[in-house]
Formats: sequence, structure tokens, C-alpha cells
Amino acid sequence: MYEQVSLRQANEQVQRKFLTGVYQWMVIALAISGLVAWAVAGSVPVQRAIFGNTIVFFALIIGEFALVWWLSASIRKISVTAASVAFVAYSALNGLTLSSVFLVYTGTSIVRVFAITAVTFGAMSVYGMVTKSDLRSMGRYLTMAIIGIIIAGLVNMFLRSSAFDVLISMVTVLVFTGLTAYDTQKLLAVANEATESDAYRKIAIIGALELYLDFINIFLALLRLFGKRN
Repeated sequence: MYEQVSLRQANEQVQRKFLTGVYQWMVIALAISGLVAWAVAGSVPVQRAIFGNTIVFFALIIGEFALVWWLSASIRKISVTAASVAFVAYSALNGLTLSSVFLVYTGTSIVRVFAITAVTFGAMSVYGMVTKSDLRSMGRYLTMAIIGIIIAGLVNMFLRSSAFDVLISMVTVLVFTGLTAYDTQKLLAVANEATESDAYRKIAIIGALELYLDFINIFLALLRLFGKRN
């Protein structure tokens, strides 16, 4: 009996460690992106190098997509160190492009929207942990919705419709808040099987990346809706 209790406690400790690792990596990534974005916003030469040259800007965007794809596709083969470096590099690259928000929106509105995003994200993450509903089917529809959002965004690059942009932003908030709950539930299920192996350390990094992307997309969509421009 004592051995069973000890084993259960040990398993719960591993589960907590896994989930703590996921959220620690996510917070680290957000901090890196925020610091890089803030530093770039304070440097006119760097701003000109990024936003004054279309080739450089789109090279950064392509680099971000390529890094995420490589990390996701190679996670089983690479080491924990390589996965960690790739995640940090992605966070820094994203910070370079996210620096534009400091140029477009006021600092006060950025802080306010970030706080709203944190509360929204936290609430949906808690919901994903405590709900008894199986969110797996919802995940499939939300993934399809992301594709729709991307297509709609590309179309609106030509239409330049402010009303359509508001609609896209509202849908984006709904989709990624739903994905936050879905991803959290998925990670909770993984945590129940987690061990202290390198494989699960790498899964924690991928999980942090998913939650990081959920957070960033909610933040940017809310900023487009409620951010006050300079």
C-alpha cells in the first residue's frame, strides 16, 4: 500500500514537472520576444533595416515559418539542447517582427491588451485542464478555421477592407482561445504519461511553442480590435 502511494506521488510529481516545464518555456519565449521587440522599437537603424527593406522583412517571416516547421518535424531526432536553442531563436526572430506593434500602437494600449490576453489565455487554459468534455473533435475544426483565417487575411491584403479586418480579428480571437483550451487538454493528457526522459523534455518545448503561438495570435488580434494607434 505504501509503495502504491509513493509511486502515485512520484507520478504526480513528474506530471507537475512536465506541465511546469511547458509553461516556463512559454513564459521565457514571451519574455524574449517582448525584450527583442522593445529593443528594436528603440533603435531607428534596426527599424529601418527590418521595415525599410521588404526583402529583409519577408526573409524574417520565412525564417520563422521555416524554424517552426524544422523544429516540429525534427523534434524526435534532435537533442534537447538543439530544440531549446531553436525555440529561443524563434522567439527572438518573432520579437524582431513583433517590434512593429510598438511603432503602430501606444505603449499603454499594448500593456492593457497584453493584460487582457493573459487573463483570457489563463482562463481558457484552466478550462482546458478542468473540463470533462473531450475537446479533440473541436481541435480538428479549429485547425480548419486557422486555414480559413490565413486565406481571408491574404485576400484582405488586396481588398484592404477595415470591416473585413475586424471580422477576421474577431474570428481569430475565438479560434485561438478555443485552441488554448484544446492544446492545454492535449498537454494534460501527455503529462499523465510523462517521464523524465529527454523525449518528454522535447515534447514540453513543442507544447510551449503551441501555447506561445496561441497567446501571440490572441494578443495581436485583440490589439487590432482595441489597440490605440500612435
